[in-house]
Amino acid sequence: MANYKLVLGDDIREEFTLIAIHCSEEAYKMAYLINNCVSLRLHRCRKDLDFSEKDAEITFPRFEFEDMIEYTTYDLLANKSKIVGVRTAAKGELFESEASEEVVTNYLLPELKTVDFLLKITSDYEQVPLRKLLLDINKINEVISAYNIETDRLKSKNNLIFE
Repeated sequence: MANYKLVLGDDIREEFTLIAIHCSEEAYKMAYLINNCVSLRLHRCRKDLDFSEKDAEITFPRFEFEDMIEYTTYDLLANKSKIVGVRTAAKGELFESEASEEVVTNYLLPELKTVDFLLKITSDYEQVPLRKLLLDINKINEVISAYNIETDRLKSKNNLIFE
C-alpha cells in the first residue's frame, strides 16, 4: 500500500510592493495627505491591525483603498505603536512601592525602526506605476522621504499578511 506524505511549508508567499514613508504626522493626517496628492481614497478600516504581546494589546492604524478598475489594493499602516504602561518599583520598605508611567514603542516591522508609515500595494498586475507614486508622495510637504523596500530581505514580513 502506498503512503502519501503531505508537506506543508511555512513559506507563505504574497506578492506585494512596499513603500516606506518618513513623516511625523498622525496616521489619519497622512492618509488625508496621500488622498489629496496621490488621488487615492484611503479610508480607516473598521479593525486595526492587532497583536498580543506580553499581556498587552498592540494596535497599528490601518487605512485601505481597493481600486476595482486597476485591481489594486493600497494599505497604509503605521509602523509605530506607543503604549503607556504602569511600572511599579519597590522603595525599600515592606509595603511601599512607587508607580510610574512608562511609554513602550512597538514596531510592526522591527528591522525598520526609523520608518513611520508603510504603504503596501497588492496588485493582480505584474507592475505597479511605482515611480510616479513615489514622486507624488515625495511632493507632499510633510513627507521627509518615501522609497521602495525590497520585501525579500525583511525578516518580519509575515506581519504584513493580514487578509
